[in-house]
Amino acid sequence: MLDTIFKNLNSEQQKAVKYIDGPSIIIAGAGSGKTRVLVSKVLHLINTCHVDPHSIVMITFTNKAAGEMKDRIKMSLGFVGTFHSFCAQILRRSGDEIGLDSSFIIYDEDDQLHLMKKIVKEIDVERLSPHYFINRISAAKNQLIHASRYLELFSDHHAALVANVYREYEKQLKKSRAVDFDDLIMKVINLFIKHSDVLERYQEKYTYILVDEFQDTNYAQYTLTRLLSQRSRNITVVGDFSQSIYSWRGADIRNLEKFEKDFSDTKVFNLQENYRSTQKILDFAYKVISKNQTNPILHLFTSNKEGEDIEFYEAENEEYEALYIADKIKEVSRHEKYSDLAVLYRTNAQSRIIEEAFLHYGIPYVLIGGTRFYERKEIKDVLSYLRLLINPEDEIAKDRILKIGKKKWESFKEVHLSLTEQAEKKTTSELMEELFQLTGYLQMYNPDDEEDYGRLENIRELKSVAVTYPKLIEFLEQVALVESEYFEGEKTLRQSSGQRKDEGVRLMTLHQAKGLEFSHVFIIGLEEGILPHSRSINTIYELEEERRLFYVGITRARKKLYITYARRRFIFGRRGNAAKSRFIDDNWDEFYLS
Repeated sequence: MLDTIFKNLNSEQQKAVKYIDGPSIIIAGAGSGKTRVLVSKVLHLINTCHVDPHSIVMITFTNKAAGEMKDRIKMSLGFVGTFHSFCAQILRRSGDEIGLDSSFIIYDEDDQLHLMKKIVKEIDVERLSPHYFINRISAAKNQLIHASRYLELFSDHHAALVANVYREYEKQLKKSRAVDFDDLIMKVINLFIKHSDVLERYQEKYTYILVDEFQDTNYAQYTLTRLLSQRSRNITVVGDFSQSIYSWRGADIRNLEKFEKDFSDTKVFNLQENYRSTQKILDFAYKVISKNQTNPILHLFTSNKEGEDIEFYEAENEEYEALYIADKIKEVSRHEKYSDLAVLYRTNAQSRIIEEAFLHYGIPYVLIGGTRFYERKEIKDVLSYLRLLINPEDEIAKDRILKIGKKKWESFKEVHLSLTEQAEKKTTSELMEELFQLTGYLQMYNPDDEEDYGRLENIRELKSVAVTYPKLIEFLEQVALVESEYFEGEKTLRQSSGQRKDEGVRLMTLHQAKGLEFSHVFIIGLEEGILPHSRSINTIYELEEERRLFYVGITRARKKLYITYARRRFIFGRRGNAAKSRFIDDNWDEFYLS
C-alpha cells in the first residue's frame, strides 16, 4: 500500500505527505498537484499510520472540491466539506448550548436579499441598496464583530446606519429561527469560546485537520481552524501566496504568516513542480509575479515541453481586439474543442464586445458565473426606460419599471412626455443621461459596494453602445438584433449534430477562472485602469493583488497563452487612448513577439 500511495509523488510531495505529527504548511504552486498530495496524506494516515478515519477533517472551499476529495479517498472520514457545512453540522449537534434551536434554517443569498429589502424599506434607507448592507454586515461577521459592537469599531459616515440595519437584521433572523452563512462560523466560534467543554470534545474527536486554499481564509475561518487544532496540533494547511485574490470578500493573505507565528514549530513544504503548463508559460508567470514584494514567490518548473511563445496582440481598438480573438479561436478550434478555450477579463462589462463578436462569427460560447450582457438586471432596467420613450404602450417595459419602485415610476411619468418630444432631437446617450438625472436611477447603486460598482460599470458600457448608435430607434434595434443572433445561435447549436450547448468557448472573469485550466487562454484588456483596475492602484497591497490576479489567469493555460490590449478603447461611454498595462510593460523586452 505504501508503494501505491507514493508511486506518483515527487520527492517534495512525498515529504509533505509523510509529515504527520505537528503543524505544516504546504505552499502549492499553480498546477503542482495539491489535491493529489492532500488525498495521499489522508490515505497515508489511514492505511500506513492506522489513524481512525473518523478523526480526520478535510475542509475545502467549494462543494465541488469536497466531492472530488471524497471520490478519490473512497471511504468515510470524520468530515469532508466546506467551512460552512462543517459548522452547520456542529450547530445541529451542539447549538442548543448557545440557545440555537437544532431545527434552525439557513438563509441563502435570495432569502437574505428578500429580508434586507424589507428592512431597508421599513427603516427608509432606500438610498443605499440592500446589497450594500448585506456586504457590510457580512464583512463584520467575518471579523467576528457583533451588531452590539459595530459602532465601537467603525466610524465612517454610514456606520450608524449600518449598525441600525445590522441590529434589525439580527432581530429578524432570530424571530425566524434562521441563520445566514456567516453566522454558521461566527456562532460555532462563539460556542467554543463560551463553552470550553464543547471545544474540548470536538478537539478530542477531530485530531487530524487538513485545510485547502488557506490563503483564501478570512479572520473567522482562521480563528475556527486555530481553535479546533490547538490541542492535537496535527494540522496541515495548503495554499499559495501568489493565488490570493479575494481580499474584497474578506480573505487575508497574512493568515499563512499568522499560522507560522501561532504554530512556531510549523514545517513548510514548497511544491514547485508544475504538471499543467509549458515552461514558457511558467517563465512568463514568474516574471510577472516576481515583481510582488510582500509575499514569498515560488519559481515553478515543469518536465513538460518548453512550448510555444506567449502571443501578444496590440489592437487598434476594442473591436479589432474582439475580431482578433474570434479569428484565433476559429483557427484553434480546428484542433481543439471550444470548451477547452477560455477568454478571461477583469470586469464583467468587458464581455459585451466579445459576446457580440462571437455571435456574429457563429462561435458558440458559455458565460461562466455571469449573465449575458443584455440580460443583466441593470441593463434591462435602462432599456425599459428607453423603450417607453419610443412606445409608451410597451407593457413589458412598464411592468419592469414598476418593479424598480413606485417612486421611480411616478418620477418617470412626470418627465416622460417632455423626453418623448425630445427623442428625435437628442442622441441616445443624451437621453440616457437625462433619464438618470430625472429618475435618480443611478442612486440605487453605491459605488463603494463591489457588486453595485460592477453594475455601474455595465451601465457605462451600455453608454458606449449608445454613443455608437446616436438615434434611439437604431440603438434599440441593434440591441434587439444582438439578442436575436444569440437565440438563433442557440437554436442552431441545439439542432447541430454532435455539438452540445455546453461545448462553447468559456468566457469569464479572472476571479472566476481560479481552479480551472484550459489548453488555450486569452487574457484581454491588459491596460492601465482595466488590469490593474483603476480602483486597485491606491496601495501596494491592492496593486499586488491585481498582479496575483493576472498570475492566476496566466497559469490557467496549458499549451498557449494570448495577451491582448488596445491602443484606444471605447469604454464607459467615451473613446480614449489606452496605456499598456504595467504588468506586461515590466516584461516587455523578453516576451514581446509581435
